[in-house]
Amino acid sequence: MITEVVNTERNPEAGTQKGARIIRAGGLVAFPTETVYGLGANGLNEEAVRSIFEAKGRPSDNPLILHVSKKSDVQQLWDTVPQLARQLMDTFWPGPLTLIAKRSKIVPNAVTAGLDTVAVRMPADKTARMLISNSSVPIAAPSANLSGKPSPTTAQHVLEDMDGRIPLILDGGPCKYGVESTVLSVVGTPTILRPGAITREMLSAVIGEVQVARSILAPLREGETVASPGMKYKHYAPKADVIVIVGTPENTAKKVCELYNFAEMQGKSVEIAATLQTKGFYKGKKYAILGDRNHPETLCASLFSSLRSMDEHADMILAEGIPTDNAGLAYMNRLLRAAGFHVVEV
Repeated sequence: MITEVVNTERNPEAGTQKGARIIRAGGLVAFPTETVYGLGANGLNEEAVRSIFEAKGRPSDNPLILHVSKKSDVQQLWDTVPQLARQLMDTFWPGPLTLIAKRSKIVPNAVTAGLDTVAVRMPADKTARMLISNSSVPIAAPSANLSGKPSPTTAQHVLEDMDGRIPLILDGGPCKYGVESTVLSVVGTPTILRPGAITREMLSAVIGEVQVARSILAPLREGETVASPGMKYKHYAPKADVIVIVGTPENTAKKVCELYNFAEMQGKSVEIAATLQTKGFYKGKKYAILGDRNHPETLCASLFSSLRSMDEHADMILAEGIPTDNAGLAYMNRLLRAAGFHVVEV
């Protein structure tokens, strides 16, 4: 199979029309969103949805998100539309918030991994919404990468993983947020199952108390149900070993240097995922500044692209942990899973 890349920044209509024809015919299309690139199929076609798992090498017990182009589309996908969901949709849609509610009968089991709920999102990216609208069906889409690898935030990342596996990639440029959407269940007490750009603090300001699932910063327990994408033990992971060092900025940087020197003595190639505040500690060492630890959204925006870049020549990646308030929760969630929860506390 030849994979075509079409630039939708210059001509979104032509690219999304071509993509819509593939979606309606049961094929796969990679497309940009404001979070990461998605790998889309007709969300109401069981066979098409199953082909997503095949292309990604993804376990089928991992539920998918249905993407819609307008708020009213949720009425056919959820059994009922909870009032809390209406409030959140009015506030945050279109945008990087996925809502989970009881599914309707038309949603295939392949989308929900057999659960009685389904996750739905209305992306802010105009190319994404145009593709969904032109397809005239909700689009089921996980991130457009091989399962377990860092999520793609550019069309080039998608091509590296999906070349020859899918017919079309829509290139809408780099993604704005760089991490997947926040996933919030509104079944019972509102609970964040996966953090993202819409933070707990932002949600609480609209609907009051919001819980955070234990599994966001810890591995799933044995036998625990995967209720949301991104909950697997090791996820978003490069080939290199990733170690997360947690402590005050100064203590963290000192431990990073210690581990770096020890790994180099063993003949390993090491890179540091650093922050703006600690770069002065790493003179003479290989490091990349991911962003400002006081503005964790900057770290989120560059995390996956940095992991991919460092993975090209590093055997080990040493990454600084940060506090888990606001967007720090999303950053640490992705970083801990990329590391398989290999954490050094100082």
